[in-house]
Amino acid sequence: MSAPAIRLARAEDMGVVNDIYNHYVLHSTCTFQETPEPLAGRREWFARHGTAHPVTVAELDGQIVGWGALSAYHSRSAYRFTVENSVYVDARFQRRGLGAAILGDLVERAGALGHHAIIAVIAADQAASLGLHARFGFAEVGHFREVGRKFGRWLDVVYMERQNG
Repeated sequence: MSAPAIRLARAEDMGVVNDIYNHYVLHSTCTFQETPEPLAGRREWFARHGTAHPVTVAELDGQIVGWGALSAYHSRSAYRFTVENSVYVDARFQRRGLGAAILGDLVERAGALGHHAIIAVIAADQAASLGLHARFGFAEVGHFREVGRKFGRWLDVVYMERQNG
């Protein structure tokens, strides 16, 4: 498989971005959202991102197969150098290195934008995501027990952090 092209997302990409995300809403614990995100909500989310908090898409042969985002971690000004990352790969394209390509790109963008820390909030049962983040220098900094409930079971959350110089 060739390497994906990763570019900044555009407003017209939000339908595909939302479809990829909503698959995980309905079928996975990688998001604790339980009802599908309406497209209007995804467009509002995208509008809140900007130069300092980019949304990217990964393309193979012109098809969007995943996306990533750097989001503000907290609204208080002292947190302005900290971001939270999101990485989602179209379920039909998993286990092909796309998540690593997207996360690697986000890490580079975060450094170039002057973000000092990147936070990842990951369900503890998501071993692939935990491993992916560890490969990129994220370390576990917190583990919250039974803080979410989805699909009839309690879920733990792991906080991971990576600092950029």
